Amino acid sequence: MPVGQDHVGRAHPQPAYDYTRLTMEGVAARARTGKQVLYRRWRNRADFVIAAMRHHSGSIADRVPDTGSLREDVLALLRLMSERQREVGPDVIHGLMAEAGDRKPEAVEIMHGVMTTLLERAVERGEVPTAELPERIVTLPVDLLRHEIVLSDWPVTDSTLEEIVDDVFLPLVTGHG
Repeated sequence: MPVGQDHVGRAHPQPAYDYTRLTMEGVAARARTGKQVLYRRWRNRADFVIAAMRHHSGSIADRVPDTGSLREDVLALLRLMSERQREVGPDVIHGLMAEAGDRKPEAVEIMHGVMTTLLERAVERGEVPTAELPERIVTLPVDLLRHEIVLSDWPVTDSTLEEIVDDVFLPLVTGHG
């Protein structure tokens, strides 16, 4: 039986799954297929787990917040990312970050696009003077959240997300700080 989108849900790791014990052999056995079938679709377990996460809860890029406020949009985005960490657990997130080396440019590009969308909307609303900012500033809230996730086994608190947005990001993009 081929493994495709319809079977990802059945074979994906459950929340807080032990990433170190996840193997493509185990996934193939659970899906009643061959390992080679999995490798035709996913290059490695990191790609498989990312696909499973997107199948389970969608891509964050497909759920760009639009609350009417840059602050609330960025907080909503960070909360989505933080919730994903809670859903799958720190072991999975840490394993993905360690193994998904060649996917990092893709992740940066996706989040740069999401943050650019939020900034462009904020410009239209008159909240910020420009969306033409250095890439490092555009992705700063997301990068700081990733940093928090990597350095901790605990879920990131809402107060940490608010500090990232209110104390670091908004002063940079609004010019008030």
